[in-house]
Amino acid sequence: MAIKVNVESEHTAVPRGITIFCKKIIAFTLNYLEINNVIVTVILTDDETIAHINKTYRQKEGPTDVISFAYREAPMPQGAIKEHLGDIFISLDTAQRQAGEYGVTLKEELMRLLVHGLLHLIGYDHEQSAYKKRIMQKKEEEVMEKIFGQLLK
Repeated sequence: MAIKVNVESEHTAVPRGITIFCKKIIAFTLNYLEINNVIVTVILTDDETIAHINKTYRQKEGPTDVISFAYREAPMPQGAIKEHLGDIFISLDTAQRQAGEYGVTLKEELMRLLVHGLLHLIGYDHEQSAYKKRIMQKKEEEVMEKIFGQLLK
């Protein structure tokens, strides 16, 4: 697997070590889900940039926390060649605000957003129906519990 983390923000400070942290969370989640031979790109950005993406691609006003762009609709790659699953855009501005609102650290909020974004890349979609929303939430909780269990060891 290959995980790329890019920072595309001139306005938002990126805490030290956050890009390495993001790579570790994505790698752990892919390993846990038994998904190999993929490339995932994470783009850490600001509210202004993600609001533009949100308006352009989702026709929704204002910033959001995470937007995923999947590059495939077929089942997960099985061959030896790495395939790009997609891109996960995260607004650090919104993540920092939400961390304060939820009473968690920025890393804990980023962990949730990374898992959520990655689940979208592999086909989960909470916006299709209440049933699919419950399925995605259950998987998100399962992965988060596993990550926290590993981090506490």
